Amino acid sequence: MRRILVILMAAMTWITGAAVAYAHDKAGHFVVKADGTRDCTRLLASGNPDYPPYLWKSDDGLTLEGAAADFIKRVGELSGVEIEVIHAGSWGRVQHNMQDGTLDMIAGAFLTMPRLEYMDYFFPAFQGTRTVIWTRDNLDLNYQQWADLRGLEGLTVINNSFGQEFDTYAAGNLTITEVPSLEQGLQMLSRDRAEYLIYEEFPGKAYAAREHITNIRSYDTPVSTENLYLTMSHKSACNTGALRGRITKAVLKLIADDAMTEMLEANIQRWGENTN
Repeated sequence: MRRILVILMAAMTWITGAAVAYAHDKAGHFVVKADGTRDCTRLLASGNPDYPPYLWKSDDGLTLEGAAADFIKRVGELSGVEIEVIHAGSWGRVQHNMQDGTLDMIAGAFLTMPRLEYMDYFFPAFQGTRTVIWTRDNLDLNYQQWADLRGLEGLTVINNSFGQEFDTYAAGNLTITEVPSLEQGLQMLSRDRAEYLIYEEFPGKAYAAREHITNIRSYDTPVSTENLYLTMSHKSACNTGALRGRITKAVLKLIADDAMTEMLEANIQRWGENTN
């Protein structure tokens, strides 16, 4: 009888533990199997939450939605895994989480040398972007090249990269203050607290429209044109050659199908509907 009770208690513990693990997953935690190892059929991803139409916070504040979220979820389906795209905090916090392995993947990152030290990139890139200079509409910087920004007070969002070449140039030649969010940067620029802001073209336009900021403009000459990649943390317990291979095949298929074009169009419309 005692042996039967022990077996029943063990079974109840296993069931309870499994239920708790999956309940935690809904709140943005890893799923753990009964033996204490990671369940790698379910992965956690995140990204820059201030990045429409690619990524933005959902109404409940727990997840991210947008074209990049749709893309990585579809990659998961084709790879045989479920990828949950959670809101893990600021873009800087997301990158920190990738360094310590508390996130598995990022749904959209530029390629830089420092980032290669803590995450793997999936090639090819799934989307190209343009970074531009924003300024007030009553100020003409005559911007044509990076050197035109020397001696001016600039802004960008903390932990953002605009390509390794520009990042290196900016560190040695430009005065750029980092702010916590794109929204704050645009407000500061609008209120004459800086002379320019560096950020990507479409996210800048989207946030300016939402915040009703009408006294700024961007220059046609881009600071850089960069590619967005899916990435996986070196410290993810699910980072194996087999899974990376399946993900790469899925990325290649979706690019061949031009899936991002439809996803971008749909999410531009969703963003507009959410902000009107």
